[in-house]
Amino acid sequence: MKVNCIIIDDDQEAIQMLESYIQEIPYLRLTRILQNPVEALKLMNDQKIDVAFIEINMAKINGLEFIKNIRTDTKFVITTAYREFAAESYELDVLDYLLKPISFSRFLKTAQKLRPAISAENQTDGITGTEKTFVFLKVDKKHVKIRYDEIFYVESVKDYIQLYTKAGDYLVHKSMNSIEDELPSDRFLRIHRSFLIAINEVDFIEGNTVQVNKKRIPIGRKYTDLAKNILLSDSD
Repeated sequence: MKVNCIIIDDDQEAIQMLESYIQEIPYLRLTRILQNPVEALKLMNDQKIDVAFIEINMAKINGLEFIKNIRTDTKFVITTAYREFAAESYELDVLDYLLKPISFSRFLKTAQKLRPAISAENQTDGITGTEKTFVFLKVDKKHVKIRYDEIFYVESVKDYIQLYTKAGDYLVHKSMNSIEDELPSDRFLRIHRSFLIAINEVDFIEGNTVQVNKKRIPIGRKYTDLAKNILLSDSD
């Protein structure tokens, strides 16, 4: 599942840095960049935004005042050069406080916090409010219910995806990007353009491969740092 992000900042250099970092994280999707907080306020009232990366010191409005005056389920991450506002920001229940200049390794830690925080909110049943634990996928002419905890991994096969599960294998006419959006990002991880794995089903990591259900799966060069960071931190 993709996490929809916006950047609220009037510093062009900071915007470019955050934009490049977000593009490196497969489960983050940058939807808008806003230099005017008033425009951001309107956007967040009209659309569902999962997380906003926001500067404190902006020309038209202080970032902390912005957070205080908006009613939203959006998670906020402060990005600023001012250390002294950290205590006040955490009283507003912000997800994280990043000091500029922000290193990619520090940004990655924040991105990892976003996965369970957003997935827990999004993966719920709209009627009962309970956590969603399955996905329906069209296999041949049937819609088959597949539980998340039964999935080992997903492989891209041309215009299809092959799901390998504890109940059997399923060939589905769907793109890898589409199934990645449907599965919770705190439980599944894209490690290659052709492979998506269940994090809890990883047996071991060796070099640039992981083993899942006795299958060696390559970690793509683009995904190496992120995949190893997430998998190794989740195993601690």
